[in-house]
Order: sequence, then C-alpha cells, then structure tokens
Amino acid sequence: MAKKAPGRSDRHGISVMDLFRMFPDEAAARKWLEDIRWPEGQRNCPHCGSLKTAVVKNEIPMPYHCGDCREYFSVKTGTVMQSSKVPLQKWVIAMYLLSTSLKGVSSMKLHRDLGMTQKTAWLLAQKIRQGWIDGGGKLSGEVEIDETFVGGKERNKHKSKRLKAGRGSVGKAAVIGAKARDGKIKAEVIERTDTPTLEGFVVANVEGGSTVFTDEQRWSRFPGQFGGLAKMDSGFDYAANFSGSMSIS
Repeated sequence: MAKKAPGRSDRHGISVMDLFRMFPDEAAARKWLEDIRWPEGQRNCPHCGSLKTAVVKNEIPMPYHCGDCREYFSVKTGTVMQSSKVPLQKWVIAMYLLSTSLKGVSSMKLHRDLGMTQKTAWLLAQKIRQGWIDGGGKLSGEVEIDETFVGGKERNKHKSKRLKAGRGSVGKAAVIGAKARDGKIKAEVIERTDTPTLEGFVVANVEGGSTVFTDEQRWSRFPGQFGGLAKMDSGFDYAANFSGSMSIS
C-alpha cells in the first residue's frame, strides 16, 4: 500500500520576509549552519577530523583552531561558501529559496530579494546547486523527486545570447532533484527529461528499499516500482517502494 506523500503545506515554501525573520543577522545564520554541520556541539576539524578544537576569542584569522593539525577553520571551511565574501545570512536565505521553490529561482530574483548584483546572485546559485550535486552517499527513507528548469528569462539576457525560437523552457537548463526527509539533497542538470534519464537518476541517487514521492505523472510510466497511485490534496502523487533496480520495457 502506498504511503501518504507530503501534503500541500510541505510544498508552499517560505516567504522572503519569513526568512529574514528567521535569520535576522549573521549570528543567527552562522548558528544555524553550525548546528547543521556540527550537531550537538560536536565540532570537528574539517582539515583532519579531530575533535580537539578550541574557540578563537578574537576570531582572527578564523573562529576556531584545531589542537592537532594546528589549522584554523570556520563553518565555511571545505564548503562552497569557503573564500566567499557574501554574508552568511544571504547564503542561508538563498539556500532556502533554491531548495523550497517548486518552479526554480532565477538570478534576477535573488538579485532583487537579497540586494546583490545579478552576477553575484548567479554565482551564488551555481555554487549552491553544485554543492547539491557533489554531496556524497545515496538518499534513503522517504524521498521526494521533482524537476524544474533554471535560468533567467530570455528578455533579461543580452541580445547576443538570446535564443530566437520557442518560449517557456527554451534557453533554460533542466534540473532533477531529490530531497530526503533528513534534509539531504541531490540534484543534477539533465539534457533530457525522458524515462531512461529519470530512471538513471533514481538508481544512482536513491537507496533500494526507499519510498519515492513525486507529483509528476510521467513517473507512472515506470512499471512496478512507481505504479502505486495515491490521491492527494495537491492532486495525484505517485508513491511506491523503490526496489533498487529498475527496467523499462
């Protein structure tokens, strides 16, 4: 029997105003990132893995110091945020916007919402998405999968870079993403949204025995593994136990 998929309330996302209330300053954003990276205060050195770390009072050159390898580090060390001058508050809000939006977030929107140049907003989004792609290990448990198209509107591009034909998704990159209930995310830029491509993404990124949810009816074409239909408040969601191996006839 198919399990109930996440409801409509799980898909609404969070408004920009809500995010600024959640992360009103650098301290709040830093604490959130540190709580995620080092749960229960178990701060380990990103250089050598040692737990023998100490707080640097004046935070120069960085907030923490490792007693074993003698290196300094911060919550940004070893992440896509390393060496970035963009405030942590803006990084965190951009992460939330990109991970909760159902239709994708353009660099123009980030530019307007976060008060940065469009070039900086574009680079920020690229780094965040690349961080999702580079994450190690397969997702397991209850996993949501969805597709979106990313990239600015053609009218916002320089004339020399605009595509002359089509509309909608023309000129945009297709991205398929998977999100587990524990917050881990996988994403991949794909050239096609056909069945073999979608199948390959699931096999490569989701552990066997997991339950996969999606609101895209194209997934009903998967025989067996994605054949369970559950009626939802938000429409029809396909939910089925994933066996770990798939075949398309």
